Amino acid sequence: MCGIICYKGKKNATEIVTDGLKRLEYRGYDSWGIAFKNDKLDIIKKVGKIGDFYGASKLKESHVAIGHTRWATHGGATEANAHPHISCDKKIAVVHNGIIENFQELRKELEKRHKFVSETDTEVIPHLIEENMHLGFEEAVKAALKRLEGNYAIVAVHEKEEKIIAAKKGSPLVLGLGDGEYFIASDVPAFLKHTNKVIFLDDEELVTINKEIKIYSLKTNKEIKKETSEIKWTLEQAQKNGYPHYMLKEISEQKETLKRAINQDEKEIKKIAEEINKGFGTFFVACGTAYHAALTASYIFSKITKKHINVVLASEFPSYEHFLTEKTLVIPISQSGETADVLEAVKAAKEKKSKIISIVNVTGSTLMRQSDVFFQTNAGPEIAVASTKAFTSQLALLTLLAYACDGKFEEGKKVLEKTAGYTGEMLSKEFGEQIRKLAAKIKDKEHLFIIGRSVNYPIALETALKIKEVSYIHAEGFAGGELKHGTLALIEQGTPCIVFASDDDNKKEILSNAMEIKARGGYIIGISPENNEVFDYFIKVPDKGGLSPIINIIPAQLLAYYLSVERGHNPDTPKNLAKSVTVK
Repeated sequence: MCGIICYKGKKNATEIVTDGLKRLEYRGYDSWGIAFKNDKLDIIKKVGKIGDFYGASKLKESHVAIGHTRWATHGGATEANAHPHISCDKKIAVVHNGIIENFQELRKELEKRHKFVSETDTEVIPHLIEENMHLGFEEAVKAALKRLEGNYAIVAVHEKEEKIIAAKKGSPLVLGLGDGEYFIASDVPAFLKHTNKVIFLDDEELVTINKEIKIYSLKTNKEIKKETSEIKWTLEQAQKNGYPHYMLKEISEQKETLKRAINQDEKEIKKIAEEINKGFGTFFVACGTAYHAALTASYIFSKITKKHINVVLASEFPSYEHFLTEKTLVIPISQSGETADVLEAVKAAKEKKSKIISIVNVTGSTLMRQSDVFFQTNAGPEIAVASTKAFTSQLALLTLLAYACDGKFEEGKKVLEKTAGYTGEMLSKEFGEQIRKLAAKIKDKEHLFIIGRSVNYPIALETALKIKEVSYIHAEGFAGGELKHGTLALIEQGTPCIVFASDDDNKKEILSNAMEIKARGGYIIGISPENNEVFDYFIKVPDKGGLSPIINIIPAQLLAYYLSVERGHNPDTPKNLAKSVTVK
């Protein structure tokens, strides 16, 4: 969940690392810190966002620095808990992403000989390294890693050593290769302005960075060679480009990202369709927004192919492992490809020898490398914590797969391309202004409810999630028929309720549900191709029938965005959340 960026080279490391941390702020923004090396280690740590720090040019110049922006897991957002953490002799500094599950027993052991100053699990690492320095720095790091249980991405420096040492297990780390300079980070945007040449580290690998890089297997202790890849994303794609927030930029990009998601290799799509058709049980496995995409797709598969797809939250998937066989097909879906629960689900499936076909956005991610086959959604870098364009890209690709399973790939592609064209209507300035006015009208409400039926039920769930994530209004999504089974008791005069009323087989029923809410005093916001007398506020969307989820989610995303702004929040960095959920 945290962000790491480190540099060794000819340029000023302190400026490069602080700039890189600002680009990683979506991974955590409770506190930040850097360690940089000259004759000794200098440590700077601050509470709050690195984006609010403008003193990088005043820091001492160095050619080696490690940095960290934190999303708190163990211990609150304090300067003492901020990374880097140091050894008792102040010669070793460590930054860490992940969770050390046995830190309590390690700390109890080390407290007999070492002084701890934080509440974090990370602090055991520099003390463990210090304990083993008689072996030399590199071997001391390896010895420390052997004691750790859990997932980690770790980078360490020593004031008397020229090298940077990094290792990973379950948390992402990627090397950047420049001209006589090296980077290591949690994610590519941290150093993309400097180089697009990368090496993705796999689990239980360690790298030493000096005048050259050397990569070792922690299992065999032997040096290994790895291929260099080139990132196709541009720096411009990872910047705001004039938009006030990344979230609005990413919502606005969906007309193009949908087209990229649909533009897949026909032969490969048909091969996967064959695997789904012959599979003895197919599971979609995902978390959060990606789970809602999977749930929506299960309705689409049911209608188009008459095929049942099991949809399971990744955190619950290990409980389903008894159903898995060699004939089972597991399709994990993730934007980052680093979500801990998804990777744990994949591990459980692989143990049963099930086939893994992933749908993922980030090139070189752990999920991509652990899959038998993968498809990229091609949404480009998504920086805002709340996922928007990745969701519709996932939904488009899953829909294309459904059509291919029914032997209708070309038909599916044409329908999706037409749907992508309609999104332009809802990304106009006029449409956005209509949504902003609604946000201003309901911004002070404490509760908000959303209902939909069939394919729009998961869209109601996703709408509620988006509103909660960025505006902090309590929002709940329901299947249209369920609100009256208890939650209707919460409806009061003026309670806003969003109703997705697509022109489909469920239209009469969902309008009837809206009337039930209105009869109790609810304020009805209709998202529909046509107005109805039950609506107090009407948002017109194109009529796309079975593909209405791709259309309907856009005004919902915009409403979440404008509610956040109207309430004085930053929609890109919602409190308590981070973009890449690398802890279970």
